Amino acid sequence: MFDIAGELHRWLTEDREFAVATVVSVGGSAPRGPGAALAVDSGGTVVGSVSGGCVEGAVYDLCAQALADGESRVERFGYSDEDAFAVGLTCGGVIDIMVTPVGVRAPVRQVLRAALSAVLQGGPGALARVVEGPAELLGRALFVHPDGSYEGGLGGVPELDRTAAGEAGALLEAGRTGTVAVAASGARGESPRTESGGGSYCPGGLTLFVESSVPPPRMIVFGAIDFAAALVRAGKFLGYHVTVCDARPVFATGARFPEADEIVVDWPHRYLRSTETDARTVLCVLTHDVKFDVPLLEVALGLPVAFVGAMGSRRTHADRERRLREAGVGERELARLRSPIGLDLGARTPEETALSIAAEIVATRRGGTGVPLTGLRTPIHRDGRSAPAAA
Repeated sequence: MFDIAGELHRWLTEDREFAVATVVSVGGSAPRGPGAALAVDSGGTVVGSVSGGCVEGAVYDLCAQALADGESRVERFGYSDEDAFAVGLTCGGVIDIMVTPVGVRAPVRQVLRAALSAVLQGGPGALARVVEGPAELLGRALFVHPDGSYEGGLGGVPELDRTAAGEAGALLEAGRTGTVAVAASGARGESPRTESGGGSYCPGGLTLFVESSVPPPRMIVFGAIDFAAALVRAGKFLGYHVTVCDARPVFATGARFPEADEIVVDWPHRYLRSTETDARTVLCVLTHDVKFDVPLLEVALGLPVAFVGAMGSRRTHADRERRLREAGVGERELARLRSPIGLDLGARTPEETALSIAAEIVATRRGGTGVPLTGLRTPIHRDGRSAPAAA
């Protein structure tokens, strides 16, 4: 539900009653992944989406029902061969949706307030909710902070809460959203066992849906050129925290890159050595100048980042590879370099080029082929049962 955090937090501060429907599991082809949410307030106002339109009407009715009876529920929606136009996912997938009423006195209300406040302030955290287990626990929630502390609870059993918080913390550390099963033995004073994975239910226990919120992934654009300005806009659209780095202060200015989160005036390789990166970080080298490119790529190709791409012609790329080999960069590292950067869209303008680069980044991240969907027989929507956050 973090995709509609702003609206839900506003509804909480306005003391509105509402019900929130969240995708908790996906099988096969489906338009939206786990964590996607739709909410309906007591006046009938709707925010968000769980399926891109396939089952929104039925989910709206479920939210209205939950508001009326105060009960949480989990419903499955799937494709019907007999009637493709009935309520169902005509794209062929199956989704499980949990609907939770959030009345003014609902115990989950304070947990959601804490979770949404943390998310809107940019802090990490994981919201764990019961999606399978005893009816009276369905929808119970706790919010786990990075230090392991938590707010809320799953039913008054401290040991069970601690175990659930530990499992949610593990998914938070990995930046993942997904399900985890916790055996109910802890409710009887024993040490709870856990099974993490794709939503398998542990008999006699609870299945939790854990929604992780982590800071947005980084995109670092090296080279303060006109193509970089367009790529900054594309990066922000994709949800990245975008930094522009260039050694030339006359070009690396806020006036030229008003949408960038950060502008750094430094030699690119020196900055990259000093800044934090992780497995989600995207590095786009647009300088196509040997004195910047080669030392920068020496550093970049040795980091465990998600994507390293460099702009330039094929001749520039061949010369760049030769220089990198001479500098001692190995073939395994060179194989990670996406150059010339971008997909073949026939791009000419900075905006078209930025689109081609953004498309390659998405294809790399999601395992796409980058070829037209027309004629392909592979699923349009990838399986999203355990999706990375910040996504």
